[in-house]
Order: sequence, then structure tokens, then C-alpha cells
Amino acid sequence: MVGTKRADIKVGLNVGIVLKEDQSSGYITYGIVQRILTNSAMHPHGIKVRLDTKEVGRVKEIVVTTSSKYSKL
Repeated sequence: MVGTKRADIKVGLNVGIVLKEDQSSGYITYGIVQRILTNSAMHPHGIKVRLDTKEVGRVKEIVVTTSSKYSKL
């Protein structure tokens, strides 16, 4: 899932971001959203967030995890 819509990003969500210094390489840093910094509803380069590690960057992926422990068949 791509992180260009603010409505898709929530505090506590596990995401992959690109830090400012990694924009040229595209290296993705993973972590938990502590705060959403972008105010607009959409941003073409990704919603800017601060992770719980205090790193700031734009969301490139939303990490979706599935666990059979909680799945209902």
C-alpha cells in the first residue's frame, strides 16, 4: 500500500519511509508512526511522518502484516 493519502496513515502504524538523506538512493527505513507531520489530505511524494525513533521522512509503504493466530476461516 502506498502512503500518499493522509487518511491511510495512523499513529501506531508500521510503515516504510524514505529519509531526506536517502532520497537519492531510495533506501527505506521501517518503523512505527509516532506523529503525522503533513497537514494536507494527499501528497504525491508521500505523507511526512515522524517515527518512534524520531526519524522523519515520507511514507513509501504501509507494512501490512497478517497473522494466522488472529485470522478467522
